[in-house]
Amino acid sequence: MDLDLAELLADQGRVSTRYGKSYGALLEDIDAAAKVFIGQFLKGLEVDPGLAQEVLGDKFICLDALSAVNSLLPRVLDLNQRIEASREIESLLSGFTGSYIPAGPSGLITRGRDDVLPTGRNFYSLDPHRVPTRAAWEVGKRLAEKVLEKHLNEEGRYPENIALYWMCNDIMWADGEGLGQMFYLLGVRPRWLPNGRVAGIEVSPLTELGRPRIDLTVRVSGITRDNFPNCVELLDEAIQTVAALDEPSEQNFVRKHTLAQLDGRKDEEAWRDATLRIFAARPGTYQAGVNLAVYASAWKEEKDLADIFVYWNGFAYGKGVFGKEAFKQLQSNLSTVDITYNKVVTDESDLFGCCCYFGTHGGLTAAARVASGKEVKTYYGDTREPEHVEVRTLADEIRRVVRTKLLNPKWIEGQKRHGYKGAGDISKRIGRVYGWEATTREVDDWIFDDITKTFILDEENRKFFEENNPWAMEEIARRLLEAHQRGLWNANPEVLEGLKEFYLEIEGWIEEKMGEVKGDFQGGAIDILTAEEVADWGAKMREIKAKLESSR
Repeated sequence: MDLDLAELLADQGRVSTRYGKSYGALLEDIDAAAKVFIGQFLKGLEVDPGLAQEVLGDKFICLDALSAVNSLLPRVLDLNQRIEASREIESLLSGFTGSYIPAGPSGLITRGRDDVLPTGRNFYSLDPHRVPTRAAWEVGKRLAEKVLEKHLNEEGRYPENIALYWMCNDIMWADGEGLGQMFYLLGVRPRWLPNGRVAGIEVSPLTELGRPRIDLTVRVSGITRDNFPNCVELLDEAIQTVAALDEPSEQNFVRKHTLAQLDGRKDEEAWRDATLRIFAARPGTYQAGVNLAVYASAWKEEKDLADIFVYWNGFAYGKGVFGKEAFKQLQSNLSTVDITYNKVVTDESDLFGCCCYFGTHGGLTAAARVASGKEVKTYYGDTREPEHVEVRTLADEIRRVVRTKLLNPKWIEGQKRHGYKGAGDISKRIGRVYGWEATTREVDDWIFDDITKTFILDEENRKFFEENNPWAMEEIARRLLEAHQRGLWNANPEVLEGLKEFYLEIEGWIEEKMGEVKGDFQGGAIDILTAEEVADWGAKMREIKAKLESSR
């Protein structure tokens, strides 16, 4: 076809003058042709010119390329053999009897990790002292450059502070490309030993960097905190090193913000407190707290969610620091944030896959907006194709996943095959859409309109929920009503009227299925409770706020 894959991926909306199709449509053609060719390989046969002509038609213009295509035959057969050799059920049964299960690596085959095959082995993760790998460092550099380029184009200046949600999938699935990104933003690089292990970091001179050093506020996941402490300490070492550099504040935002927090103090403890940049929940606990408040309708305004985020996540981590109470430092760091950021590394996981995404990234955004008193950008990186790194807005990422999964008829039909569980999973994902809007206000009204049309107003889908899991549909409808009542969704009047009408029908289903069960039924009522109305919770929040006030 004489096409460049990187060019096609870079601008899928562009139209090819040769083929009269968008680059995205051509990628679909390539995918379909590749499946046919792989099918031929699985028969042990090469792709001959006749088959290529039959599959590609007038797009078959490079006869010489067939030899390169056919060179993949041995690799496809090897992969197939290892897939067939997978023994997952056998290994599970062996585990039940306490028998030996051979060991093997873990990872994402979609990111080139075919060494995970055959599956069914007692898998191990990785050597955390090799994080980031050299390849991940290169991806991380491109990510950092894309983030800075986007902010420069939008705001005409470099961001001073980027708040990141650092998840364990960055290390376990992507070999630390996010860590590499943070290093590059700080203006340092890993120092590797010949065996690939990371021995430390070294500072890149400002003349080589060609830009200011960017400050970071990192909300590290509990799994990363507990399983990869060496990576947390290495990042903390980089932050402290950069803060200590004798450089102009306008060229070193880490130092600028550290000196501001010091406010003239020069003792060692004050310096350590001023360089704290890595935060998480209290040791032994997980999640950001905000998701729980959203699901419980336990908030009235953005500040409520911001307070909860600081309360749950005001514990610092790093070298010699493990869960130090640091509410003031977190609040101070949030006040200078320009961007909040996370990334997607595979289509197997997305920002609706768990409430921790909106609870942490969304909570981080709400807290940064309240602390800074300004609008904060929300960006989302994309390294699903490591050779073609992208950074888009959170709103665009939400639109992408809604279109490709949540409202995709093929995805919906796939969920429906799982009956009760599938209905429940659809409901959970819609709840997370609501969670993103509650925390960031980045969900378009049309998304809520289309969710209502697809799952509530569509007779076939409504019947599926009625027969398999009416409680899931009630939850969907109630969340949609809550979104409208809170002013998060400016609904199409006809859609809203239909939602209210069918909600009454859904309530009828629930009441019928409750039978003789006694008790109150929540129905469409949204009871909002905040910290001020719950004694123990309110006392805790007042305690935290008092600490923040006294330290100002």
